[in-house]
Amino acid sequence: MENIFLHFGDRFVRIVTILIESFPKLLVPCLKITITLTLFSFFFGLILALIIALVQVADIKGLKQFARFYVWIFRGTPLMLQLFIIFYGLPSFGIFFNGYIAAIIAFSLNLAAYNSEIIRSAIQAVPVGQTEAGYMIGLNYFQVMVRIVLPQAARIAFPPLFSSLIGLTKDTSLASSITVVEMMSVAKRIAAVYYEPFWMYMEAGFIYLMICTILTKVQSSFEKSMEWKQPTDTSTEMEALKGESIREDRGLR
Repeated sequence: MENIFLHFGDRFVRIVTILIESFPKLLVPCLKITITLTLFSFFFGLILALIIALVQVADIKGLKQFARFYVWIFRGTPLMLQLFIIFYGLPSFGIFFNGYIAAIIAFSLNLAAYNSEIIRSAIQAVPVGQTEAGYMIGLNYFQVMVRIVLPQAARIAFPPLFSSLIGLTKDTSLASSITVVEMMSVAKRIAAVYYEPFWMYMEAGFIYLMICTILTKVQSSFEKSMEWKQPTDTSTEMEALKGESIREDRGLR
């Protein structure tokens, strides 16, 4: 029995030592590769998504059909396949990218297809009367979109767009399949050295969980700051009007 306890004690110390030593080795590629890959991909994907959404909303013939085709292709095929085509397939046509650039391109194109639908639906959720009012005061299409429609659509689209950012943070682990040395690939290497895959992947998962938790807190904070709050004097006036209405109803009865 004593030997069993000694065995488990030695194994526990070994695992803790490995986790402590490997943590900075995982954190460095997380900060250098995972986070930067997420931010660059989201930035370029968001710009492309906005363009695709505006093309569809404007109903530009030819371009709208192309945008719909683009969304259909990238939403209907696996992200892993898109990574492989860009990194391994395009060299057949003389087009070469290193793993990091190929990952940014693939993630941006894929994210743009999904986010364009979010932005499009958010724009269409803005009441038509807002657009018509803008035209009536002499604004052109560009001014109506920038000054009236997009600011309101941003409030609607923000939660799902930020959720896509959180999802992208986890999807960057797929970049290890095209030779990008990010956190998951480092975890695989360390697991192969110490023969402790369970604990190494658990540690990598813990880091991903912490990043996504921080992003979730940031999202919640931004959503609270974007909430529309009725002015105090207006709300008081509304309560007074409600009280008068109730008294009038009682008087009629």
